[in-house]
Amino acid sequence: MRIARRRRELKLTQEQVAERMNVSVQMISNIERGNKAVRIENLVRLCDVLKISTDYILTGKRTDNDFDTLTEKISRLTESDYKMIEMLVDYRLSENNKNKRYEDFSPYLFILPNICVLSRKG
Repeated sequence: MRIARRRRELKLTQEQVAERMNVSVQMISNIERGNKAVRIENLVRLCDVLKISTDYILTGKRTDNDFDTLTEKISRLTESDYKMIEMLVDYRLSENNKNKRYEDFSPYLFILPNICVLSRKG
């Protein structure tokens, strides 16, 4: 599940991942569905292609390197985009939302347009 989700976040197809890893599309499909064990060397190549740590793929936990990568990306944002991300983080950490699952993106459907408007005003 994490592999497929990350691939979609990067807007990659299974074909593109397979090509970059020099493996079959069927292998990528089987890995994503959990139908096939992954050899260590393929896991490392998969993580390189998906720009994510093996820890995240295996356990779902982010590493310092994952956070460093995110921090670097955020540092390149415009001031208004930075404020928008900050507001989104604050919203997700607020008392009303701390019991919601990370994967529950439904609040974003109504809050993102409001954040965008607020960040443009600020």
